[in-house]
This record gives sequence, C-alpha cells and structure tokens, in this order.
Amino acid sequence: MITDVTVTVLPEDEKNMALIQKLVSSELKNKRIDARGQKQTLVFAKKSIDARHGKLKLHLRYKVYIGEEPGDEKTSLLPEWKNAEGKHSVVIVGSGPAGLFGALKLMEKGIRPVIVERGERTGERKRDIAKISTADLVNSDSNYCFGEGGAGTFSDGKLYTRSNKRGDIGKIFQIFVRFGADSRILTDAHPHIGTDKLPAVINAMRDFIIEKGGEFHFNTRCTGFIRSPEGAVAGIQAENVKTGEGLSIKGDAVLLATGHSAADVYRMIAAISPKALEAKTFAVGVRVEHPRELIDQIQYHGKTEGMGAAEYRLVTQVEDRGVYSFCMCPGGFVVPSATAPDEIVVNGMSAAGRNSKWSNAAIVVETRPEDIPEEFAAQAEKAGSKALAGLFFRSYIEQETKRHGKGQAAPAQRMNDFLACRESKDFPPVSYTPGIVSSRLDSWLPEQIAGRLSEAFLEFGKNMKGYVSKDAVLIASETRTSTPVRILRGKENCESEALPGLFPAGEGAGYSGGIVSSAMDGEKVAAAIADKLEE
Repeated sequence: MITDVTVTVLPEDEKNMALIQKLVSSELKNKRIDARGQKQTLVFAKKSIDARHGKLKLHLRYKVYIGEEPGDEKTSLLPEWKNAEGKHSVVIVGSGPAGLFGALKLMEKGIRPVIVERGERTGERKRDIAKISTADLVNSDSNYCFGEGGAGTFSDGKLYTRSNKRGDIGKIFQIFVRFGADSRILTDAHPHIGTDKLPAVINAMRDFIIEKGGEFHFNTRCTGFIRSPEGAVAGIQAENVKTGEGLSIKGDAVLLATGHSAADVYRMIAAISPKALEAKTFAVGVRVEHPRELIDQIQYHGKTEGMGAAEYRLVTQVEDRGVYSFCMCPGGFVVPSATAPDEIVVNGMSAAGRNSKWSNAAIVVETRPEDIPEEFAAQAEKAGSKALAGLFFRSYIEQETKRHGKGQAAPAQRMNDFLACRESKDFPPVSYTPGIVSSRLDSWLPEQIAGRLSEAFLEFGKNMKGYVSKDAVLIASETRTSTPVRILRGKENCESEALPGLFPAGEGAGYSGGIVSSAMDGEKVAAAIADKLEE
C-alpha cells in the first residue's frame, strides 16, 4: 500500500526522523490505516514553509510505502524516445520550453523535429546579453527573450505552476532532472533550477534531440509560411539573421512556439490571415526591488537563520482590475529584457543559490483589450488586425520608458516617492547592472497603470508590514509577463482554423504563462500533431 502523509514541524525538527516517524504514525491512524507489523518506508515528497500568524512552521509531505518497496521516483514517468527515422517531420519555430518539449513529445512517436531558432546558442547568447549591460547594445535576435531555451533560460528557471490540469507536471520535472537539473525540483514546494544551471540543461536537451535525429537551425528567423496548393501551412520561409541568406524549410506541420516577444510574428500573421488572431488580457507594471534582508525579516518574522531567501505573493483588486506580483525572485537580480534598441524592458532572475543582497518581483496591473487607448487600435487596424492594439500599446510604453532612461539605464523611483508623487534624490544600491536614472514614474506611466499601482502598494503595505519602504525601488517597465495577442487554435486538435497546418503553442500563442505550463502546452500540441499525422 502507498499513501501520502503531511506532517507539520518546527524548523529545528526538520531532520528529527524519530519525531517525524511518530507524527506519520499518528496521521496513518487518523486515516484509519492499520500498518502494525508491516515495514514502513518514508520517501520525502515536498516541503513548504508556513510563516503565517507570526510562527514559522514546516509542512513536510511524505509518500509512505507500507509493506512494499519504493519505486524510482526520479524516472518513473520518463517516456521512451525513439530515433527520428519515420517518414514525418515537423518544423518547430522557437526553442523555448514549448518548442523543446514539443520536440521531445514528437520523438516519442519517431517524428523528426526541425527546430528553427532566431537567436544564438546559449554560449554566444550569454555574451550578447552581457553587452546589453556593458555597452548598451541590444541584439534584436539574441537577448534575454530570444535564443536557445527561450525567455526562461537566463531569467530564473522557476518551475512553480498552478496549471495542474494542463498535463503531467511530475513528468516535466523528471525530464528536467533527466537532462541535468537538481533532483530537489521533484520535492521543493516552489521548484527552481536557477539561471546559472538551466543553460546546461537546455544544452543537454539539444544534444539529445540531435543525437536522436532532430535538427536545429540557429540564427534563423521565420519570415513567412510555405503554403500547399490547398492553402495549408507546409513549412516556413526563413532568413539567416547574420548572412541574410533566405531558405525554405518544409515539414508535415508547423508548431509555432515563438514566445511572448516576437512582435514580428504577430504582424506577419495579421498580414496573411487577420482572423487567426484575437486580443487578450495582459499586464503592465514595474519591477519592485527590496533589500533581501528586509523581505526575509518580514516573511519569517525575524527568524531568518537557515531559512534561505523568502518569497512573497501579493494580489488585490483596484478599480475592477487585478494588481499582483509576478515572477518573484528571492535573492535575485533585475535584468534588462529589451528586444530592440529603442526600448527598455525589465525582468527578474536569480541563480540556484538565491543568495544576492536583493529580492524583487514584478508588480503589474491587469490590462484588458478595452483598456487600450483608441490611438493604438487605429494603428493596429492599419497593420491588418485590431487584435494587435495591445501590442502597439506595449511598444509605446517600452519606448516611453527608454525616453525617460539613458541607454539601457532604466527610469526608477523610490516607492515612498512614487506614492508621494515626487522625484527621488538618491537611491540605495540596486542589482540592475545597466544602472538606473531618477524619474517621476508616477507622472508618465499611463494613469490607469500608475494610479492602480499606488493604491495596490498601500494595500500590500497593510498586509505585509514593511513592504512600503524608502528602500524599495521601482524600476520601469515590466511589460512581458504575457502576450497581448492570442493565435487562435482548435480546442481539441490545437490547429489554426484560419491557417491549417499551423499549430500555435506556448506563451507566444497565448496558451501558457511560464516554463512548466509552456512545456506542457508544447507536449499537448505535439501530441495533436502526431495524432493528425497518424490518421
């Protein structure tokens, strides 16, 4: 018999197995399970920290094997991947989690994935990213958002998700471990690989896919679709971003996983088939950075020894719109995530150790299609589809942010000054390496954003005493939490009705919001493609 049991202990008793065994036995009795006289084996499953009500506790979940031996918890869900020797091939545009896990799913059926990535491999991409901070140079194809592994590779590697109905989260975690991630992600309550570890995991996936017969084309940007005589998508037109050489890559289907920042892809689809797109809700705000010690003290009620960097999650409603924290990075850094030289975009990341002097999170305001000013709807209509209005609004904010910055040095304001509508005369040290420039964010961010942020900060300060602080710095602007455009697809077959043969997936298509949900969506779409090819 196998059952799950959760026990609660104080931090100092986390390794006290005699106490834990006693508590487990008590829980088994509560569950009316008679384990007397039978061998019991406890396999640790998950730990979560409970800092509510001013007292720190740990919730420890164990899988209890009664009268039988444990299986291998690290490999039990791994699929069998075949060599790609079949007659079918699928073009995958984008090598983020949706693209990579989509490729692995296709290989379960022996279908050859041909992955096209506009950016660089991780090694060269890392150098391109460094140039953003050291030389104010933004490579539009190789940056924090574009390149091998997608936007998550160099911006944290957080795996926590609530999308437990999208697919098998445990399988996704075991695949990450198979390719080199720390096995602790299988048990941590908020699993996290770390930006210093994730590139090697992505490299191992790439090498494995190639070894099994898949292909990769780096520095290759999708510029159009190849259409069959019947009008179905049968491959892509592409361009080498370094040489300008054009090429055609054919396949039995195209899995489109280009990420939330590929504005050119949305415009390309709008020009071909406007009905393939719809506007969706997204979010706009700022990155808020505190000294890590302050957040740790608040969350752990002063008992910080041995606890690691503290996390937080904040959410409220202001004027019928959600305002919430996103991508909280304990012990992390704020990083520049622009994908064009004329914009400033910020994001957060942290290394596996989460041991920097700062903790940061995006605080963003829900922005619905009806919130977009009319001028951007007019621009979208000229571009071929009203669905692009949010995209033009997003670009405006990013360019306005650049105008108030200097190079890639971002406009910033202390939180207390933002609330008081005054300029910040000086700043505490911050983690953002391009630097910051004092700016009245309260005066130039759209009122629908700035006003709601102000009210939300006051509300957050009531629930998290000390959050509103002169040592908290707002760094603008955070605009890439999700895409403002959805590429429509069938609910069951995941295929575009307007562009048959095109299978949109992941964050860029508007169907996921993070590494794990994107990986599961990539698997789902790849499975739908495989089913169609087997018909």
